[in-house]
Amino acid sequence: MRYLTATLIAFLSILPQVFGGKILVYPLDGSHWVNMKILIEELHTRGHYVTVLRASNSWYIKEKSPFYTSITVYNTGGIGEELLDAFAKEILVIRREKLSFWNHLTLSTKVGTVFEEMHRNQLVLMGKIFENKDLMASLQTAKYDLVLTDPAFGGGVFLAHRLGLPVVLNVRWTMHGEAHYEIAPSPLSFVPVPGLQLTDKMTFGQRIKNVMGYMFSLYHRARFVSSHYQSFCNKYFGSEIKFESLLRDADIWLMRNDFTFEFPRPTMPNIVYMGGFQCKPAKPLPADLDEFVTSSGDHGLIIMSLGTLFSHLPQDITEEIAAAFARLPQKVIWRHTGPRPVNIGNNTLLVDWLPQNDLLGHPQTKVFITHGGTNGIQEAIYHGVPILGLPIVFDQPDNLSRMKVRGTAKLVDISELDRTIFVQVLEEVLYNSSYRENMQRLSKLHHDQPMKPLDRAVFWIEFVMRNGGASHLRTQSFRMSWIEYYCIDVVLTLLMIVVLFCFMIYSIIKCLCCKVVFKKKIKAE
Repeated sequence: MRYLTATLIAFLSILPQVFGGKILVYPLDGSHWVNMKILIEELHTRGHYVTVLRASNSWYIKEKSPFYTSITVYNTGGIGEELLDAFAKEILVIRREKLSFWNHLTLSTKVGTVFEEMHRNQLVLMGKIFENKDLMASLQTAKYDLVLTDPAFGGGVFLAHRLGLPVVLNVRWTMHGEAHYEIAPSPLSFVPVPGLQLTDKMTFGQRIKNVMGYMFSLYHRARFVSSHYQSFCNKYFGSEIKFESLLRDADIWLMRNDFTFEFPRPTMPNIVYMGGFQCKPAKPLPADLDEFVTSSGDHGLIIMSLGTLFSHLPQDITEEIAAAFARLPQKVIWRHTGPRPVNIGNNTLLVDWLPQNDLLGHPQTKVFITHGGTNGIQEAIYHGVPILGLPIVFDQPDNLSRMKVRGTAKLVDISELDRTIFVQVLEEVLYNSSYRENMQRLSKLHHDQPMKPLDRAVFWIEFVMRNGGASHLRTQSFRMSWIEYYCIDVVLTLLMIVVLFCFMIYSIIKCLCCKVVFKKKIKAE
């Protein structure tokens, strides 16, 4: 009987693996890996077999994990930590000045140049994978059910096409920019272009700005991205294949935001919103942090984290922020990796890393100071914590401007930051209850949905595995020329018919009039 029980338990333990799917993941390193890792862990928990294709010089993607098997491809290129650190310093130098049109252009060009190098490296890595016959043969033999990838770089989309597999995208940004613009109708009259900090209610002047911003984004895309990806397509698939078509042919787009954050806009049936899927209830804090947080008493706690890239600011700004914190009765936990500020107060704890989700979920937390990364904002919405924003680059200004419009955040321009301004804005968020009330209302909206975002994401990944894709949800609009898409040919044809009809009526009337005049003339003679 004991042997039978042990056998039954062993059988039940392998049962999920028997019915589980095989998923090939081509991830993006850095902060994007945080999101992908959550999906991978959940898929593993539900009995799926996950393989991660990683570069040998990956920062965060570990070779060994209990949640996946890895395949490592040797790589020596890429963007190193030193280069990124230098890039961050250059960005901060530009942002320290008032962001005029020329500064904005300089900033965009600098960002484009760095990302162009990153795109090139990713394509070189994908070329190594394609030219490794043994690796490609093993991937073909493995018979995966789908490819799960982040399309901020396009390597995973190319790999799926080469292997002939369905594609699920873990996405907010593609290599071209905000993902909606790739497949969903995006009328410029009420859909703001990323980077302009506009809303869905635009004046005439703002709509002009929006159209000009869209035209600039097309130039930026052509200048820094498109030629490299099309060259790769030409080399490995032939010139008749367009890389935009491969991207838009993805079966499901798991979008890392939702309409508590995004402005209302047109969408498509294969876009699945999973905003906040990485959020979860707070866990107990480590003993040292818990003691510090508890000691904040009725005044509460302030959390400050500016992400990995901007984990330390220029020293003079750091000193101003530290001096501002020292004036407050609240306790502060500040993720800061640079030199210790001279003006640091006894109420401020500097840490190299902090459990952000758990701190945001603590009842003592009053304000979250952030650069405006998507993950941090989603966690703040989930836990209902108001924001003080220090936007710097990328999507951060747009993310924070959305929070400002909703009355959940105040922003400080880093070019104007000093201790007086910082304290004034921080006290506004701390003591004006409307910011917390508005954020808690957003939090309530976010939680009020029929299923958890992570469950929804996994459902659609499994849907693609069960059905071998989701082609019935893919739009055909991107296969049309712009003339067909906007029905210019139909409008011109109908217009020509109307013109011809009017011309015929005119000709008939003219002919009849001429006959009448002619008859009168004959009678008169």
